[in-house]
Amino acid sequence: MKLLRPTKWIALFLGVLMPVGTIATFLVAPAPKFQQPDLARMVFWHLPVALVSSVFFLLAPYFAFRQLKTSDMKWDIRAVACMEIGSVLGVLTLLTGMLFAQVQWRTWWNWDPRQSSYLMVMLIAAAYFALRSAFSDSEKRASNSGGYLLAAVLPFFFLIFVYPKLPQVISLHPNVIRDGAFDPQYKSVFYFMFLLISLACAWLYQLRVRVGIAQWESELQNAELDDRHRATTPRVVRPVSLPDQGGTPS
Repeated sequence: MKLLRPTKWIALFLGVLMPVGTIATFLVAPAPKFQQPDLARMVFWHLPVALVSSVFFLLAPYFAFRQLKTSDMKWDIRAVACMEIGSVLGVLTLLTGMLFAQVQWRTWWNWDPRQSSYLMVMLIAAAYFALRSAFSDSEKRASNSGGYLLAAVLPFFFLIFVYPKLPQVISLHPNVIRDGAFDPQYKSVFYFMFLLISLACAWLYQLRVRVGIAQWESELQNAELDDRHRATTPRVVRPVSLPDQGGTPS
């Protein structure tokens, strides 16, 4: 019997822990201190997903910086992987946040500062992919999108970590840890879900990078083959004698 590859072991591990985490979310953890305690359990998914997406959004500019410094396309692939996973998690953050708002405040969207600031984060991420689609050349695409990510570092950090916590900003968004809505048992389930989602996203990131590098190497090989086919040996043109009007060769 052959041993499973490490990626299969990770998939098996996550496949077992995901149902365990879901059961812990809805059956084991006590009800949090909200208006609708049972439905507010979605915070187990909303908050870890938001935190992990923020990590990926801040890792992407670092990889873009390495690509601009070394001109190695593998760093660009890593930056793209971070932005893709971060964007998917960001959409899940907005959706779960809207559902939480509907359950607790009877409105899907109330332009809360935290909602609005994270929406702006997602718009910045969407502009990144729009910018990449404007360039057909891979090197120009990597350099221009990398420069955009470097310029987006401060907006990312400000909108995620600074602006929602300013004293002038009044938000309905609860800080469940600071406000004491998490008892010790609730915290243990939250940290477990945060670890589980982090491991799952790290595994997806690794797979995405491997696929991206394989595609890039395949494109390089195809380009080399095309260059070889286009390169032909110069033909020798031999002079040919033509008959003149009188019928005698010239």
